[in-house]
Amino acid sequence: MKRQELMKRFLSRTDQTGRFIVSSKITGITYFVEPIDNGKPDKLWGDVDPATNKLTGDYGNKTIGAVKEQDSLIVEENGFVNILTFKGSPLGEIDRRDKMYASQ
Repeated sequence: MKRQELMKRFLSRTDQTGRFIVSSKITGITYFVEPIDNGKPDKLWGDVDPATNKLTGDYGNKTIGAVKEQDSLIVEENGFVNILTFKGSPLGEIDRRDKMYASQ
């Protein structure tokens, strides 16, 4: 995929995909972040019907802020290197990597 097309796709619908970009002022490295959806959330949420006391609505699946792994744009075929999948804060990992690169 061409870089211009990749950037356009990566930065579209970010409220639904959760994708964002961080550019380091220290190293000049640009980090692309893409949350991966691995299935159903731990807890369902919606409105509680007072008459039945049951949960209604399926709000957790409308805009989850992540993409399915098969829809990921961060792949070697698109020119990405040093791809890492992990749990936790992507900003913490970016900070760790950036400090490591700056010290080299």
